[in-house]
Amino acid sequence: MGAQLGLWLSFALIGFALILVVEGLIYAIFPEGMKKILLRMVDVPASALRSGGLVAAIAGLALLWVLGKF
Repeated sequence: MGAQLGLWLSFALIGFALILVVEGLIYAIFPEGMKKILLRMVDVPASALRSGGLVAAIAGLALLWVLGKF
């Protein structure tokens, strides 16, 4: 049980690190584009942002579940 928890924790940390790398690269390569996108997000209703976030979270969990089967 402990080894399995350690493995999942390692995967979670690797995933978090990959998110930081990708997001950091986007801001480094396209800073002006990101500013424009963030300014446009102010006009997006909170419900749409919430729905998009929920869809992304569910897709991520589904991908983790599929990868866990292999």
